[in-house]
Amino acid sequence: MQHTLLAVGESVHYFAQTFQADTLSVANNTWLTALVGTLPLVAFFIFLMTLKWKAHTSAIGAVIVSLALAIFVFGMPVSYSLASLAQGVAFGLFPVVFIIWMAVWLYDLTVSSNRFEDLRLIFSKIGRGDMRVQAMLIGFSFGGLLEALAGFGAPVAIVAAMLLSLGMKPMKAITTTLVANTAPVAFGAMAIPVTTAALLTGLDQREVAGMTGLLMMAIAVVVPFILTFIMDGVRGFKQVWPMALVLGISFGGGQYLASNFFSYELTDVVACLLSLAIGIAFLRVWKPTTPEDQASQVDTSRANEMDGKRTFLALFPYLLVVVVFAIAKLWTLGINIPKALASTDVKFQWPVIGGNLLNPDGSEVTGTLYNFNWLSNPGTLLFISGLITVAVYSAYATKAFPMSFGQGFGDLGKGAYKMRFSALTIASVMGLAYVMNYSGQTAAIGAALATAGTVFPLISPILGWVGTAVTGSATSSNALFAKMQATAANEIGANPVLLTAANSGGAVIGKMFSPQTLTIAATAVHMENGESKIMRKVFPYSMGLLVYVCIVVFLFSLV
Repeated sequence: MQHTLLAVGESVHYFAQTFQADTLSVANNTWLTALVGTLPLVAFFIFLMTLKWKAHTSAIGAVIVSLALAIFVFGMPVSYSLASLAQGVAFGLFPVVFIIWMAVWLYDLTVSSNRFEDLRLIFSKIGRGDMRVQAMLIGFSFGGLLEALAGFGAPVAIVAAMLLSLGMKPMKAITTTLVANTAPVAFGAMAIPVTTAALLTGLDQREVAGMTGLLMMAIAVVVPFILTFIMDGVRGFKQVWPMALVLGISFGGGQYLASNFFSYELTDVVACLLSLAIGIAFLRVWKPTTPEDQASQVDTSRANEMDGKRTFLALFPYLLVVVVFAIAKLWTLGINIPKALASTDVKFQWPVIGGNLLNPDGSEVTGTLYNFNWLSNPGTLLFISGLITVAVYSAYATKAFPMSFGQGFGDLGKGAYKMRFSALTIASVMGLAYVMNYSGQTAAIGAALATAGTVFPLISPILGWVGTAVTGSATSSNALFAKMQATAANEIGANPVLLTAANSGGAVIGKMFSPQTLTIAATAVHMENGESKIMRKVFPYSMGLLVYVCIVVFLFSLV
């Protein structure tokens, strides 16, 4: 660290000008430094898994450990350490929490207006009465749409309850839901996990999104086939594999196309709507062989009440999001709207650390440039979508479908209250990630992992899996490990974009094994204290998919 020495009496003070992260801070040894650098993560896992602390308390405890190491072991000035924490918390609150809050609000509007019940009726009219086909459409396609707009456990609870209402047994409903939920998680809550990974690594967001979309496509095409075995074994595979093929290709293809050539924030929305449309159209030319025990038990008596207007209003918020984002991200006729929105971004170097941090190789850390994109932010676009939804629902409000601006903004406030602890957890995890990244803790771990050489891509998704399995959030997993993945990739000469995407690939699979997710699923189907049983049931699927992703990433790294 370069510094200016000031003497005041007998005291000596240092005014730090630049701080350079060092991967040899402990005994001039990379592995010892990396071992010490993992202590905040180890502490987080112990607090959460062993001591059974709440997630937000565990995250705060881990932040304290990381700050102590940054200051006393890695030699980072106190002011720089606290400024790093502040920037991480700020990024956690805006844009991450803001986007999630707005996404949850849009979903809550459909629930409080009773329009969500119409969505259930829509699904009761499709699938030709085959519970397995309906479960794939609901769990895989529609569940992905909920993940895109809500995330953080909401899709698991909703889909599991819906599958239970079809007549599916509780354990089968949970397993189907958790496995189906893997494909959309990387782009959940308007792709905030991908955005987080890109910003923390300094990589181009579109490149990270495109590579993640390619990797997710590889996952999406196999998940529906796994669902057929979960629901009905070999018989299920033989009888409904054509639908599994159609949904897998259309969903995976939609993810790849949207993440590479459209607005990557809309990846899940596009993939889900595309797979739903193609899947429903496919049912016009294909009919499954449905055994009696696989016939849907949904009460369709109210389905005849549905007309074109009610169907449109039930789907309206989700279609609106596509339109709003398409205009904001792609419209260039007459006026370049994406450029106009981006011009309102307020960018500034974060106080104290801006321009004063160096990477281990001596290059300047670029992540200290904070972008307050108040208008072009996906959360703002979701807020606009929510306002339009409230206006439209209010215009067509009835006693059966209530909505007013007061009710709509009440839902907004209730959503903020419901996710207060989740927001605290996210902000704390982001603060932890920034302190670890800027102080050199993450770089040391990455440098040590890089000693695995060309084998590292084979195991890189495991880090993402661990991150989500413990935190329950792919966003948190990317915050913890994306920078580490990119650092290791640079050390071994691999593609940092690929390994950053690999973290998301592992992260989506770890969600089904997360204690938080298991608790949400057990509650949704009324399986009191059933978490351990569910964990044993989903373990082979989680491990099998993880091995598959590890192999895919390794093969990609060879190309």
